[in-house]
Amino acid sequence: MPTAASLVDLENLRTDVDARVEEHLDALAQEVAAIGAPATALTDQAAVLLHGGKRLRAAFCYWSYRAHGGAATGPERDAVVRAGAALELFQAAALLHDDVMDASDTRRGEPTAHRAFEARHADAGWAGSAERFGTAAAILLGDLCLVACQREIAAAVADLPADRSSAARALFDAMQTEVVVGQYLDVLVQAEPWGLDPAADEERARGVLRAKSARYSVERPLVLGAVLAGTSAAGVEAVSHAGLPLGEAFQLRDDVLGVFGDPSVTGKPAGDDLREGKRTVLVARTLAAAGSADHDLVVARLGDPGLDDTAVERLRGVIAGSGALDGVEALIDTLADGALDALAAARLDEPGRGVLLDLARAAVDRAA
Repeated sequence: MPTAASLVDLENLRTDVDARVEEHLDALAQEVAAIGAPATALTDQAAVLLHGGKRLRAAFCYWSYRAHGGAATGPERDAVVRAGAALELFQAAALLHDDVMDASDTRRGEPTAHRAFEARHADAGWAGSAERFGTAAAILLGDLCLVACQREIAAAVADLPADRSSAARALFDAMQTEVVVGQYLDVLVQAEPWGLDPAADEERARGVLRAKSARYSVERPLVLGAVLAGTSAAGVEAVSHAGLPLGEAFQLRDDVLGVFGDPSVTGKPAGDDLREGKRTVLVARTLAAAGSADHDLVVARLGDPGLDDTAVERLRGVIAGSGALDGVEALIDTLADGALDALAAARLDEPGRGVLLDLARAAVDRAA
């Protein structure tokens, strides 16, 4: 099966999206420097985060556009590439804010932005709290990336027919609202009582991942590509119907990797989601099935930043032993199979149809 990386490289997509992101960051750096030269530390850090990455959101958007009859060359293709860049800039904003809220130390094998700014403060011996400085700088950088993504999507659709332009902007705006609301729901579920009603816990966890990640990671990019191609309402509905379960499977895979992933591949420490105390479907199912001693152990240690490798391995054993891991893997398969069936049944053109099906499989069957 083709890898996600090889699929994103098709038709020069990764190179073109990367070039557009870099052009935007270069222009933004000049604008920032004109306001205050020291603030270019923000755009330097944005470049670190935006370098590399899977570019799956841009790929789902582009190949949906191609599968709905979009041309491989010309101004409309350029608009879709710019829309992909806007999606990548928006994802950067979401990651920056998410890392602050989760107090994450690493992202893609590098220090998270708030840790990098914290270290900058400490190394320079500046006044005040290094931690607060790092947090403030990362939040502001996230805001700057939000401004950037709005500018990029506006430029992307500026020369399209008015109906496509307005529909694409409305879709992009709705996506941003969904993610912000999803982030709040995630914060809320971390604060509310947990472990008393496992069925309700799982439903809340799935609600969070749909709003926070599933829609903007897969469904919205797929729909955006269809809209940019000028497809019918029925075509948009068909791809949306496939996108949401696929997005949920994509995020559930992230949740599994957050506990059982290989740090050398994921770029995050082993079991980091356990230290951060993420209340996921995997955890909800563990608490529903574990015996009383194991249940109490998970409740007591989940969210403990001091978990060492031995404690992480013990919690992993509880999760696997409860059947939760196998159950979530089965749920991923069910959601992905339904999404693939929906994509296969949709009226899509080649080569877009085949690439989308391969992308869907690669997005779920991955190690990072």
